[in-house]
Amino acid sequence: MRIIRDYQFVSDADKGASAAIGNFDGVHIGHQSVIDLARRAAPHAPLGVVTFEPHPREFFAPDAPPFRLTSAETRAHRLAKLGVERLYELPFNVAMSSLSPEQFARDVIAEGLGLDHVVVGADFHFGKGRAGRAEDLVRFGAEMGFGVTIAPLLERGDGQVSSTSIRNALTEGRPRDAAAMLGHWHRIDGPVIGGEQRGRELGFPTANMSIAGLHPPKFGVYAVLVDVLDGPHQGSYRGAASLGVRPMFGGDVANIETFLFDFSGDLYGAHLSVGLVEFLRPEMMFDGLDALIAQMDADCVRAREILASA
Repeated sequence: MRIIRDYQFVSDADKGASAAIGNFDGVHIGHQSVIDLARRAAPHAPLGVVTFEPHPREFFAPDAPPFRLTSAETRAHRLAKLGVERLYELPFNVAMSSLSPEQFARDVIAEGLGLDHVVVGADFHFGKGRAGRAEDLVRFGAEMGFGVTIAPLLERGDGQVSSTSIRNALTEGRPRDAAAMLGHWHRIDGPVIGGEQRGRELGFPTANMSIAGLHPPKFGVYAVLVDVLDGPHQGSYRGAASLGVRPMFGGDVANIETFLFDFSGDLYGAHLSVGLVEFLRPEMMFDGLDALIAQMDADCVRAREILASA
């Protein structure tokens, strides 16, 4: 998959795609249906996705609590797995946010990216002040020479599939419900960073990762499926992860610490993808380290049982 980060300097080889447009936070099953429509709308054209970095919500409210389900890196990995050939990851800045709907259609879609066809959700808005609607894009496409498909919003029996619904499920410790809307386990990706090595001292060496900038799932212990994406230990593993601030040790910065079952080796610097399968328990305070270790043993036993059928 090629990543193009500026609509004003696009080679002819990267034009002519059929592309889905949106933020694609989480790349959930609704997003996947929009991408599939783009694939079917012009089957002989390269399959593309147009998205923005940072997320427009981050741009307009930089001090708001983290809300993203996926980092740009995770989103790109997921889109590549779906067969996307061109990822147009455009900078969302003052210039982009100031374009009128007509300017966005002409300067970005028609002339800049040179798209052959675009697919947007029925609730799509674009241009300064979100003034443009999906129906306006159909009109601009007819005038400017690109096709437009409006994708219906995807619903399940219990309501509309949305990034907001997925965030709510994760906040409430329901990763399986989130996975049903995502079409995959909710994953936290990133490099393994140095920690205080308390897990190693307790007999449970963990791979520590930051969750900065991401919507925090419910704090606690999870059964997890882990992919080591690079390095000598590349492969898939099962494990248990503690997500939160480590109240036993006076922590105040949330992260995720993952213990890989039946693993021995150094993972510092490696990139991991940790999939949350089931919430086991909330963060707890214990009377001492012996009680903590006993609970960790019990957590791992339960996680192994759950993951045996995952």
